[in-house]
Amino acid sequence: MSLDPQVVAYRAARAAAGTPPLYTQTLAEARAADLAAIRAGGGDVEPVHEVRDTTVPGPAGDLRVRVHRPAGDGPLPTLVYFFGGGWTLGSVETADGICRRLANATPCQVVTVGYRLAPEHPFPAAVLDCHAATRWLAEHAADLGVDPERLVVGGDSAGGNLAAAVTLLARAEGGPRLAGQLLVYPNTDQRADRPRPGRGTDPATDADPATDAEPRAAADEQDPLLFNRHSVDWYRGHYLADPADAADPLASPLLADDLSGLPPALVVTAEHDPLCDEGERYAQRLREAGVPVRATRYSGMIHGFFAMPGVFDAGRRAQDEAAAFLREVFGLPTPAADAPVTATVGDAR
Repeated sequence: MSLDPQVVAYRAARAAAGTPPLYTQTLAEARAADLAAIRAGGGDVEPVHEVRDTTVPGPAGDLRVRVHRPAGDGPLPTLVYFFGGGWTLGSVETADGICRRLANATPCQVVTVGYRLAPEHPFPAAVLDCHAATRWLAEHAADLGVDPERLVVGGDSAGGNLAAAVTLLARAEGGPRLAGQLLVYPNTDQRADRPRPGRGTDPATDADPATDAEPRAAADEQDPLLFNRHSVDWYRGHYLADPADAADPLASPLLADDLSGLPPALVVTAEHDPLCDEGERYAQRLREAGVPVRATRYSGMIHGFFAMPGVFDAGRRAQDEAAAFLREVFGLPTPAADAPVTATVGDAR
C-alpha cells in the first residue's frame, strides 16, 4: 500500500522545511531535534492526576523515573515504559505524551525509566538498567503504589527492543513476573547482514495485512526524509560497541533459542518501516512458542507514528489499541468515555 495521505503531507512539510536527517547531526543536535519533533507531533498534553519525577537504584547509580498516576488509592496495575530513540536519543521527556495518554486511557500507572544512553554507555547498559528498574519496582511495590501481580513492560522502537530483552532476563533470572509486553515497532534483529524479506503474509496479523509478498520499494528504506536503513545503522553503530554483540539475544531478541514462557504480547508495526519485517517475525516466533500474541500492522504508516498522534490519526488508534491490550492483561473494564481527569500535579511539565 502507498504512504498514508497524512504521511505524504508530513514528508512534504519536512522537505519544505529542509529538515536534516538525525543521523547527519551531532549527538547534541539530534537529541534536541528528536525531543522537539516528538513534542510538536504529540498533540495536546493530557493532564494526569499525578505526574512526578523520582529515582530508583540502577546497576551503575540511581536512575531517573517519571511516574504517571491516574486517580485511585492503593496499588495500581503498572506499565513500565522504555522510551525510543535508538538507545542513543530520548529521555523520560520524549515518552511523556505517550505515557500520559496510556495512564488515562487504560487507566493504569505508567513509570518511565531513564536508562543510560549510548554511545556513552553502550550495550548492555540500557538492558541492565531497564531490568534493574523493573525488578526494583516489583520488589518495592509499596514505595510507588505498584501492584506487583499486574506489571507489564513496554516501549517503542529501541524501547520495544528493551522491553523484549527485559522479558528474557526476567525469565532467566526468576523475576519479576510480568503480565504482558507492549512492543511498538521493536528492533529485534541487530545483525548488519540480517535477512530483509518483503512484507509478511502471516494470516494471524490482525490489522491491515499485506496482500502480496513483494519487497517494499527501496525508496521506503532509504528516504532521507523518513526513518530509514541509514537511521537503523547509525543507531546500531552507537549502541553496539562490538558488532559481535548483535548475536546476543539481549540485543537481538529474535535470535533467542527459546521464547516459550514469555508474557502475552501486543506487537505493533508500521508498513513503511524498515523494522516492520523483524517485528512481525518476532511476533510469529512468540506465537510459535505458545505465547499469546496480537500483531497489528498499520498500513501506510511509518516508524515513529505511535508517538505522533497529533499528526497521524493512526498514532491515536494505535495508542487506543495499546490501552485496550493493557486493560485485557490487567483485567480492567473499559473506562467510561466521560471519566474526569484532574489537573496535573508534581514537578513534571
